[in-house]
Amino acid sequence: MSSGFAARLVVRVSPADTGQRVSLRRRLHTGEYSDVVGILDSWADGVLTVRRRDGELVEVAEESLAAGKVVPPAPPRRRPRE
Repeated sequence: MSSGFAARLVVRVSPADTGQRVSLRRRLHTGEYSDVVGILDSWADGVLTVRRRDGELVEVAEESLAAGKVVPPAPPRRRPRE
């Protein structure tokens, strides 16, 4: 029996979105999916470079993109209570 739920994966980012915060879903060589969220630093020669909140740079092959979109800026981090 089917649950009636079907997701449609769409890539809605382009090189014009460089500098914007994006959410990308990529397909790994294992067949699993992995998500990357951060600022799109560059998109050149078929490789997207995304800077995560912690400063880590992640390279994503354009051919591995399953879905992607521009997302709102991250909310400010909360200060710990004293």
